[in-house]
Amino acid sequence: MTHDREHFRSSYAGSPPWDIGKPQPAFQAAADKVVGSVLDAGCGTGEHALFFAARGHAVTGFDFLEEPIAAARCKAAERSLIVKFLVKDALRLHEWTERFDNVLDSGLFHVFSDADRIRYVRGLKVVLNPGGRLFLLCFSDATPGTEGPRRVSQSELRHAFADGWEIESLEPVRLEIRPEYKQQGAFSGEDPRGWFLIAAPSKSMTSSI
Repeated sequence: MTHDREHFRSSYAGSPPWDIGKPQPAFQAAADKVVGSVLDAGCGTGEHALFFAARGHAVTGFDFLEEPIAAARCKAAERSLIVKFLVKDALRLHEWTERFDNVLDSGLFHVFSDADRIRYVRGLKVVLNPGGRLFLLCFSDATPGTEGPRRVSQSELRHAFADGWEIESLEPVRLEIRPEYKQQGAFSGEDPRGWFLIAAPSKSMTSSI
């Protein structure tokens, strides 16, 4: 985790490819499906959290680095939006006492090892209210090359959410990146391919959690 922390910290020293100054198109397209309170997991500099706060949702965002959280708090103040931004570890979600109607994950799931994925997905189930939904955007194995984060196959995603979840939809999408990275030839000069998953804890599971 230390290596990952330093990697992401150095990314935020500049402008990371994924920090595009607005929400990813997949979340904008799904915005009307988001009803109630929102937790933005791995929120970075807060664009998704702020987008949903502007739409009237009660929003909490967290990241494991202080630098992007500080930037997110500045954005919230500039835009006169109220969002609770916290420095937290996504692998400790199971310890949270607060519950949410929705969880957003834009590019967090794909950074985890197999073992950490299991911990993270269990934690997601803990923080979601009964009837709540997860909206998850991750890198797809359809993206050529090895640059950037770990690729995720459709079968891996389905396996990760096979136990105690109902997958509502799983669609191929594009992850928008900053134009200068494409101009430099990153990801063959195009927006990388991704998956957009909407899932909910199974009804039969929620009462026992």
